[in-house]
Amino acid sequence: MNNPYPSLTPEVIFTLLSKRFDDTFLSLKDLPHPSAFKDMDRAVKRIVLAIDNQEKIVLIGDYDVDGVISTSVMKLFFDAVSTPLEWIIPNRFRDGYGLSTTLIPRIQGADLVITVDNGISAVEAAKECKNLGIDLIITDHHIVPEVKPQAYAIINQKQPECSFPHAEVCGAQIAWYLCTALNKALDTKVDMKKYLELVTIAIIADIMPLQHINRAMVQTGVKLLNQSQRPCIQAYREQSNKQQFLSEDIAFGLAPILNSAGRLEDASLAVEFICSTNIYDARSHLETLTALNDSRKALEQQITDEATHQVDEESKVIVVASNTWHEGVVGIVAARLTRKFERPAIVLTQNEAFYKGSGRSFNGCDLFTLVDTQRELLEKFGGHSAAIGLSLEVEKLEGFRIALNEKASTFCSQEAYVDPDILGELPFEQISFSLIEMIAQFEPFGEGNPKPKFITKNVEILAVQTMGKEGNHLRFTLREGKHIFNAVQFKTYATYEIGQYVEIIYRLNKNYFRGETTIQLMMEHIAEKC
Repeated sequence: MNNPYPSLTPEVIFTLLSKRFDDTFLSLKDLPHPSAFKDMDRAVKRIVLAIDNQEKIVLIGDYDVDGVISTSVMKLFFDAVSTPLEWIIPNRFRDGYGLSTTLIPRIQGADLVITVDNGISAVEAAKECKNLGIDLIITDHHIVPEVKPQAYAIINQKQPECSFPHAEVCGAQIAWYLCTALNKALDTKVDMKKYLELVTIAIIADIMPLQHINRAMVQTGVKLLNQSQRPCIQAYREQSNKQQFLSEDIAFGLAPILNSAGRLEDASLAVEFICSTNIYDARSHLETLTALNDSRKALEQQITDEATHQVDEESKVIVVASNTWHEGVVGIVAARLTRKFERPAIVLTQNEAFYKGSGRSFNGCDLFTLVDTQRELLEKFGGHSAAIGLSLEVEKLEGFRIALNEKASTFCSQEAYVDPDILGELPFEQISFSLIEMIAQFEPFGEGNPKPKFITKNVEILAVQTMGKEGNHLRFTLREGKHIFNAVQFKTYATYEIGQYVEIIYRLNKNYFRGETTIQLMMEHIAEKC
């Protein structure tokens, strides 16, 4: 394994991690004022008028975690100020995404419609709202198209005229800002800080870069989660058996559970869980969501296995399709294939005369620009360089696959993959509790601030054994030089020999077991010694 990485000491690690932050560490007092958003003040005045006049207000959310949290924050705030708010989260399978023309019959009779985490592309639906005499306030964080919808107000930090200083914030943050501004305008004195524990879930789940205000909000939010008496958080704490949450517990634990509702059934189930008013309802809702998530994982594994068998390992871009795969998990499967085969992957499922699905990029490939070269073959298409969504007629699939692979060399880097999360080569003699504690100073980890990985060469396997119900996890005892550490590797059926020398890629972790705390290496990759 060729490792073009520097040799590390704790001092070098501190310097490398510090370089990730070009704006000093912000705190909550540094948050920009809500009025920095274009149209924020205009939107607040209109909502206050609607509340004063007891107008009918309808909220339109989205079915991912960010949309669920945005909807929940708005609902909880309106409940707190004793104002009726009807809310709708479109069903992925019946309604499609966000504010669409399919929802118009359900919002007729409304005086004011507010979107959260969607709406910036809803040109046709906005026209219909206007024709019905409905004032529309759009709050969204996605890229603003050339043609914006006609609306009473649009709050989106990516508008060129917007003075909000941070471009990468999620829908729930904007919803929180809107409620904060309303709180002041209404003089209702709701404690807005308590909603940050929920907003934190959305920031992490929507893969916002954990820098600038995102870092400040998540740091506070994680602390609030660990103290929270909110029924939904109490129920999840019981189920997960965790007393202290880290950002990765949200990313890989709670977020997938919330996401499963919209992927397999209806995201309103997740909103009902978040907004539970007592622990009994919260436990019941969590049980439903957990069952859906278990189904999602099983479905995802089944489809991944089937898709893997379709992969042509000579192709530069993987394009696989079926008429039986579940639409709600094809994006996750694409991500899995991308990691497994180290190349872009597109996974499609048939719906009548069309294939519909998602793609994920890898390394230096601009997947959006690559697929855009075949736009004439596509029915629908959107996304960005790293992730796309598309649909095309069934008979055009093979031509699409061939054309992408012919064009791939132009848009996809042929350089060897270098994992940007790997800081460098770390000898075991440098590993200590103090090193782990120093690294923890840079939490929360996530997008834009990944938890660091390390490489160690010439590592001897002293012991290895399987663990887990299905025997698909491994526990190791490893030695490099004079130093010995325990390690685990999850979801693998690879076999290793005692006495074998390997090179490993891993993260550092504290392991708590039977009152004892030890250092544990969380293995990501193991290769034979080069």
